[in-house]
Amino acid sequence: MAIRIHPTAEVSTDAEIGDGTVIWHHAQIREGARIGVHCTIGKGVYIDAGVVIGDNVKIQNYVSIYRGVIIEDGVFIGPHVCFTNDIFPRAIRPDGSLKTEEDWVVIKTLVRRGASIGANSTIRCGVTIGEWAMVGAGSVVTREVPPYGLVYGNPARLRGFVCPCGAKLRTVRQTSEHIIAQCPQNHFQIAIPASNWKAAMSPSR
Repeated sequence: MAIRIHPTAEVSTDAEIGDGTVIWHHAQIREGARIGVHCTIGKGVYIDAGVVIGDNVKIQNYVSIYRGVIIEDGVFIGPHVCFTNDIFPRAIRPDGSLKTEEDWVVIKTLVRRGASIGANSTIRCGVTIGEWAMVGAGSVVTREVPPYGLVYGNPARLRGFVCPCGAKLRTVRQTSEHIIAQCPQNHFQIAIPASNWKAAMSPSR
């Protein structure tokens, strides 16, 4: 399938774009970015230099993905999501002179396969969002999100676990180290570490 790039989009000739990917109005793809096959890049999306995006990824309007971010296959990123890449951002040095690229280190962020990030969320750099995890809209993610984890809030906290279909998982039985959880819709089962399950169900969270 052909790549479709809207005439208003700005795509570097040094970027790699996979077959079947669609890039919409006013998107900007920087040099060295790698985007897989059958992706959708929405209006006004900014993808920085060196960003890596897998196959079948949907990125909605006005998302900002900065250098150091890796997005695996099948990820959904809602509108206006922002990824950061600097723990201590400053425009100037202590002496007042303007900082350059040599004055900072890119902090990497990883979003695993099948994860979803809700609209208007902010992802602090240095975290991993686990496989099939779900981040609720408007969240500020400042810590690791386990596989299948459901997080939301500011700061985002673990509230439960979800099926790949998106439904919230329920307890079926418990072993010495895991909770066996099941989807009420399709009966998919997954073993969740008991410590993670307990943390998600703790009322103090």
